[in-house]
Amino acid sequence: MRKKFSKAWLSSSQPRKQRKYRYNAPLHLRHKLLAAHLSRELRKEYGRRALPVRKDDEVAVITGARSGAKGKVTRVDMGSSKIYVDNVKRKKVSGQEVQLPIDPSNVVITKLALEDKERKNILERKKGKTEVKAESKPPKKEKAEQKPEERK
Repeated sequence: MRKKFSKAWLSSSQPRKQRKYRYNAPLHLRHKLLAAHLSRELRKEYGRRALPVRKDDEVAVITGARSGAKGKVTRVDMGSSKIYVDNVKRKKVSGQEVQLPIDPSNVVITKLALEDKERKNILERKKGKTEVKAESKPPKKEKAEQKPEERK
Protein backbone atom coordinates (compact mmCIF):
# COMPACT_ATOMS: atom_id res chain seq x y z
CA MET A 1 0.00 0.00 0.00
CA ARG A 2 1.31 3.42 -0.93
CA LYS A 3 1.90 6.00 1.75
CA LYS A 4 0.91 9.17 -0.09
CA PHE A 5 -2.52 10.29 -1.23
CA SER A 6 -3.45 9.44 -4.79
CA LYS A 7 -6.28 11.19 -6.61
CA ALA A 8 -6.27 8.31 -9.11
CA TRP A 9 -7.40 5.87 -6.41
CA LEU A 10 -10.83 4.59 -7.36
CA SER A 11 -12.08 2.36 -4.59
CA SER A 12 -11.45 -0.69 -2.51
CA SER A 13 -13.64 -3.02 -0.53
CA GLN A 14 -11.08 -3.00 2.27
CA PRO A 15 -12.10 -0.63 5.09
CA ARG A 16 -8.46 0.09 5.95
CA LYS A 17 -7.86 1.49 2.45
CA GLN A 18 -11.04 3.54 2.58
CA ARG A 19 -9.99 5.03 5.92
CA LYS A 20 -6.50 5.69 4.59
CA TYR A 21 -7.94 7.56 1.60
CA ARG A 22 -10.01 9.78 3.88
CA TYR A 23 -7.23 10.42 6.42
CA ASN A 24 -4.62 11.31 3.79
CA ALA A 25 -6.89 13.39 1.56
CA PRO A 26 -5.86 17.04 1.11
CA LEU A 27 -8.13 19.73 2.54
CA HIS A 28 -9.58 20.81 -0.81
CA LEU A 29 -10.91 17.26 -1.32
CA ARG A 30 -11.89 16.72 2.33
CA HIS A 31 -14.50 19.45 1.90
CA LYS A 32 -16.50 17.10 -0.34
CA LEU A 33 -16.20 14.31 2.21
CA LEU A 34 -17.99 16.51 4.76
CA ALA A 35 -21.34 16.25 2.97
CA ALA A 36 -24.67 15.55 4.69
CA HIS A 37 -28.09 14.68 3.33
CA LEU A 38 -30.69 17.37 2.82
CA SER A 39 -34.15 17.17 4.39
CA ARG A 40 -37.02 16.06 2.14
CA GLU A 41 -38.29 19.62 1.69
CA LEU A 42 -34.85 20.93 0.68
CA ARG A 43 -34.37 17.95 -1.63
CA LYS A 44 -37.53 18.82 -3.53
CA GLU A 45 -36.67 22.53 -3.62
CA TYR A 46 -33.08 22.24 -4.86
CA GLY A 47 -33.09 18.90 -6.70
CA ARG A 48 -30.06 17.61 -4.77
CA ARG A 49 -29.65 14.81 -2.27
CA ALA A 50 -26.65 16.10 -0.31
CA LEU A 51 -24.41 19.13 0.17
CA PRO A 52 -21.21 19.80 2.11
CA VAL A 53 -22.00 21.13 5.59
CA ARG A 54 -21.03 24.73 6.34
CA LYS A 55 -21.00 26.95 9.39
CA ASP A 56 -24.47 28.40 10.22
CA ASP A 57 -26.39 25.57 8.52
CA GLU A 58 -29.18 24.21 10.71
CA VAL A 59 -29.01 20.45 11.18
CA ALA A 60 -30.83 17.67 12.99
CA VAL A 61 -28.88 14.74 14.44
CA ILE A 62 -30.50 11.50 13.27
CA THR A 63 -28.24 8.75 14.62
CA GLY A 64 -26.12 8.19 17.69
CA ALA A 65 -26.51 8.98 21.37
CA ARG A 66 -27.60 12.57 20.63
CA SER A 67 -30.23 11.72 18.00
CA GLY A 68 -33.12 14.16 17.89
CA ALA A 69 -30.97 17.18 18.74
CA LYS A 70 -31.30 20.19 16.46
CA GLY A 71 -29.17 23.29 16.14
CA LYS A 72 -26.79 25.44 14.14
CA VAL A 73 -23.39 24.27 13.02
CA THR A 74 -20.87 26.37 14.95
CA ARG A 75 -17.68 24.86 13.56
CA VAL A 76 -16.55 22.53 10.76
CA ASP A 77 -13.27 20.76 11.43
CA MET A 78 -11.83 19.49 8.15
CA GLY A 79 -8.77 18.04 9.87
CA SER A 80 -10.78 15.51 11.87
CA SER A 81 -13.78 15.47 9.46
CA LYS A 82 -16.24 16.44 12.21
CA ILE A 83 -18.83 19.16 12.76
CA TYR A 84 -19.90 20.87 15.98
CA VAL A 85 -23.55 21.74 16.69
CA ASP A 86 -24.43 24.38 19.29
CA ASN A 87 -27.04 22.26 21.15
CA VAL A 88 -24.96 19.06 21.31
CA LYS A 89 -22.90 19.43 24.48
CA ARG A 90 -21.74 17.44 27.48
CA LYS A 91 -20.39 18.40 30.89
CA LYS A 92 -16.82 17.71 31.85
CA VAL A 93 -15.83 16.64 35.34
CA SER A 94 -14.93 20.25 36.09
CA GLY A 95 -18.50 21.33 35.23
CA GLN A 96 -17.49 23.05 32.00
CA GLU A 97 -19.70 22.34 28.96
CA VAL A 98 -18.00 21.34 25.72
CA GLN A 99 -19.43 20.66 22.27
CA LEU A 100 -19.27 17.12 20.98
CA PRO A 101 -17.83 16.34 17.55
CA ILE A 102 -20.35 14.73 15.18
CA ASP A 103 -19.76 12.96 11.90
CA PRO A 104 -21.60 14.74 9.05
CA SER A 105 -23.12 11.45 7.90
CA ASN A 106 -25.14 11.38 11.15
CA VAL A 107 -27.00 14.63 10.49
CA VAL A 108 -29.61 15.97 8.08
CA ILE A 109 -29.45 19.59 6.90
CA THR A 110 -32.79 21.26 7.67
CA LYS A 111 -31.94 24.85 6.69
CA LEU A 112 -29.13 26.11 4.47
CA ALA A 113 -26.98 29.16 5.14
CA LEU A 114 -27.26 31.04 1.84
CA GLU A 115 -25.23 34.17 2.65
CA ASP A 116 -22.44 32.93 0.37
CA LYS A 117 -22.92 33.81 -3.33
CA GLU A 118 -20.85 30.81 -4.39
CA ARG A 119 -23.17 28.40 -2.60
CA LYS A 120 -26.21 29.98 -4.25
CA ASN A 121 -24.52 29.53 -7.63
CA ILE A 122 -23.89 25.85 -6.91
CA LEU A 123 -27.55 25.28 -6.04
CA GLU A 124 -28.84 27.24 -9.05
CA ARG A 125 -26.50 25.43 -11.42
CA LYS A 126 -27.76 22.04 -10.31
CA LYS A 127 -31.37 23.23 -10.24
CA GLY A 128 -31.10 24.43 -13.86
CA LYS A 129 -29.75 21.07 -15.03
CA THR A 130 -32.60 19.09 -13.49
CA GLU A 131 -35.21 21.40 -15.06
CA VAL A 132 -33.61 21.05 -18.49
CA LYS A 133 -33.49 17.26 -18.18
CA ALA A 134 -37.14 17.08 -17.20
CA GLU A 135 -38.20 19.22 -20.18
CA SER A 136 -36.03 17.47 -22.77
CA LYS A 137 -37.35 13.95 -22.17
CA PRO A 138 -39.61 12.83 -25.02
CA PRO A 139 -42.91 11.20 -24.10
CA LYS A 140 -42.79 7.42 -23.81
CA LYS A 141 -44.19 5.47 -26.72
CA GLU A 142 -46.66 2.76 -25.93
CA LYS A 143 -45.81 -0.64 -27.26
CA ALA A 144 -48.27 -1.94 -29.78
CA GLU A 145 -49.74 -5.18 -28.57
CA GLN A 146 -49.09 -8.07 -30.87
CA LYS A 147 -51.62 -10.77 -31.36
CA PRO A 148 -50.45 -14.31 -30.63
CA GLU A 149 -51.10 -15.37 -34.27
CA GLU A 150 -48.79 -12.66 -35.66
CA ARG A 151 -45.79 -13.79 -33.59
CA LYS A 152 -43.64 -16.53 -35.01
